[in-house]
Amino acid sequence: MKPAKAAATGLIALLAALAAGHLTAAFVGLPASPYLAVADAAVDLTPSWLKDAAISAFGTYDKPALLTGMALVLAAVAAAAGLTSRTSPTPGTAIIAVFGVAGLAAVVTRPDVGQLSVLAPMASLAAGLYVFRHLHREAGEPTSRRDFLITAGLAITAGAAGQLLGAKTDVEASRAAIGDLTPKTKAPPIPPMADFAGNGTPTFITSANDFYRIDTALTVPRIRAENWSLRIHGMVDRPTTLSFEDIRRRDLTEETITLTCVSNEIGGPYISTANFTGVKIGDVLREAGVQPGADQLLSTSDDGFTAGSPLDHVLENGLIAIAMNGEPLPAEHGFPARLVVPGLYGYVSATKWVTELNVTTFEREQGYWIPRGWATRAPIKTSSRIDHPKRLARTSGRTVVAGTAWAQPRGVLKVEVRIDGGPWQDAELGADVNDSAWRMWKIELDLRPGSHTAECRATDKSGFTQDQARLDPVPDGATGWHSVTFTVE
Repeated sequence: MKPAKAAATGLIALLAALAAGHLTAAFVGLPASPYLAVADAAVDLTPSWLKDAAISAFGTYDKPALLTGMALVLAAVAAAAGLTSRTSPTPGTAIIAVFGVAGLAAVVTRPDVGQLSVLAPMASLAAGLYVFRHLHREAGEPTSRRDFLITAGLAITAGAAGQLLGAKTDVEASRAAIGDLTPKTKAPPIPPMADFAGNGTPTFITSANDFYRIDTALTVPRIRAENWSLRIHGMVDRPTTLSFEDIRRRDLTEETITLTCVSNEIGGPYISTANFTGVKIGDVLREAGVQPGADQLLSTSDDGFTAGSPLDHVLENGLIAIAMNGEPLPAEHGFPARLVVPGLYGYVSATKWVTELNVTTFEREQGYWIPRGWATRAPIKTSSRIDHPKRLARTSGRTVVAGTAWAQPRGVLKVEVRIDGGPWQDAELGADVNDSAWRMWKIELDLRPGSHTAECRATDKSGFTQDQARLDPVPDGATGWHSVTFTVE
C-alpha cells in the first residue's frame, strides 16, 4: 500500500470511530462520547501546574485548546497506525484496540453517565476496526479512492448528526418557560458613580456574556428545569430533595455579588459582578437540620465536579441561585441552579449545575481541587488592579489611572497609587455598593512626558493592606501589587 493511502486509512478509521461513538452518545448521554470522556479524563489527571499554565496561556479558551490538541495527537497516531500497516492490518488493528479500550475505561469511570454509556465506546471501537480493515483490504482496488471518500463522508455525517442530536435538549425553551423570577427582597439599586467605566474600569454589573467562566466542564451540561432536582443529605436530620419549583416558590432574595477565580493572577480578568437571585443556603440547610460536628458543605455538579465550602460560612452567606441579572441563569453559568457564595474563591464555593448538597466534614470528604494541591479553605484576598492605562499604552495630557479593588466580604476601605516608586497617594473611590462586591477607583495625575510605572494597593475595612510579595495563585490565591508601565507623550 502506498504511504498516502496507508495514512488515509488510519485517519478515516479514526474519523469513523469518533463519529460512531459521538452518534451513539447522542442517545445515551453526550458525556459518554469517547472523545469527550477521554478529554475529561485528561483534565482530571492533568497536574495543577499544567492546568494553571493552560489557563494562563489560553484563558477561557483552554478547553477548545485541549480538544484541538487531542485531535491533532489522535490524527498523528491514526496516520502512524496506517503507515505501520502497509503490508498487514495487524499493527493498526492493535493500536485501534488499545485506544478503544482506553475510551471504554474513560467512559465507565465518568460520574455523570448511566449504564448504557458503554454502548458509545463499544460502537466507536467496532466502527474503527471495521473501517480500518475494510479500507486496508480495498486499498489496492481501483475503486478504493471512491470507497475512501464515501466512508469519510459517512463518518462526517454521522459525527455531525451526533452533535446535533446530543444538543437536542431544549434548554433555552426551558429557560423561556420559567417566566418572571421576582425576588421578595431586591438588591439596592446600583448608585451613580459606582464605576468609572468612562475612565477604563468595567461597568459595575457584568453582563452574562462578559461574565468570566472557568470550570472543568468540556461540554456545558444541558438540563431542563423541570428535570432538575437538588438532593440534600449527609449529616442532616431530614434528608430531602428539592425541585426547581420548590426553589422558585420560596421567598427569593436578590444580592449584588462579586465572584473571583483563584486562578486569577495579579491584575487578571477572572472577576465579575452580577445581581444573583435565589434562596439562602442557610435557610435550606437549617430546615434539613444540620447535625453537630459537621464543618463542610460538599456540593456536586451534574458533571461530577465537587466543591467543599466551610459550613459556618455558607450558613451565613450565599445563595442557591436560579437567576442572574434578572433572568434565569444562562446554561454556561449553571442553569437551572448554581451556588453563589461571597468571600470564597470559586473552586470551593461556586458550583454550577448543582445537584447535591452533602453536609459532611473536611476530614471525611474532599472537593475536586483539594487532592490536586489547592488549599482546603480559600477566603478571597484583598486585591486591586489597574484597568487604565493598559500596559505599554501611550497617553497625553492629564493622566487618569483607574482600576478595580475587591476584598469580599470585608469590603474595600481605600486604594492607593504611586508613580515610579514615589509616595503613595489616595485614589478616589467609587460608590460603596456592599462589602461583597468590588469597588472602582481612579486618580488624576500631572506627569511629565516619558515612561512611567504605576502601582496600586488596596486596604480592606478590617485595616489589612494587600501583600506586596508576589505569589502564584496556587495554593490559595495570588498576592502582589499590580503595576503598569505606560508612556506620557
